[in-house]
Amino acid sequence: MTADNKTACLAARCIRNALVVVCNLAVMIKVLFTLTLSLAFMQLRAQSDTAVIKDIQAFQNELNAEYKNPATSPLDSVDRVRFRKHNFYPVDLSYNVRGRFKRTPDEQIFKMKTTGVRTPEYVKYGEVEFNLQGKPYKLNVYRNIALSKQEEYKDNLFLPFTDNTNGVDTYGGGRYIDLKIPTADVLVIDFNKAYNPYCAYSHKYSCPIPPAENHLDTDIKAGIKMNERHE
Repeated sequence: MTADNKTACLAARCIRNALVVVCNLAVMIKVLFTLTLSLAFMQLRAQSDTAVIKDIQAFQNELNAEYKNPATSPLDSVDRVRFRKHNFYPVDLSYNVRGRFKRTPDEQIFKMKTTGVRTPEYVKYGEVEFNLQGKPYKLNVYRNIALSKQEEYKDNLFLPFTDNTNGVDTYGGGRYIDLKIPTADVLVIDFNKAYNPYCAYSHKYSCPIPPAENHLDTDIKAGIKMNERHE
């Protein structure tokens, strides 16, 4: 082999080695980029989860304060003195679900049944389809006609529901969730914010009865439970 051929082979070998190094660097850069994105996403998700948990805890604290306050509590004087805090399921973010919201503008106003003689007017405002623990569900959301005419409550929606925990861990008559009218076709339902109607604590109240179509054939182990005194 001539000197020129040796030089050419050496140059080719160097080029191949350089290409291998470049390829390896490209792979490493790609891996590092993917890891950086994953870590950033995990940080954002953790921050989001923390914010949701704080929001749920704030809701629980506000509900406890409401029941302790003589001006806002549905409890009688004896029960209010004994009241310390509500009994909640542990916060579980799997019960914070994003649902597909479908507006139902052609629904007629109807009188919703209650536990008493009162029959407030509501309208079915829309439907929410969502997945929970791998299964699909659908719930109706309602708008109170009288409240919708008040500035403070004009964007409020009402979600009464029942599930298989009723009469076991939770109030037998079902629970409620308060929502806001969404600006898009997505509606977040956080079952961690499910609360009891006032009539779970006192017979002097008349509370809407969740419509039969809003029964979830599963255990919603999130939100408020029943305190022992009122079970």
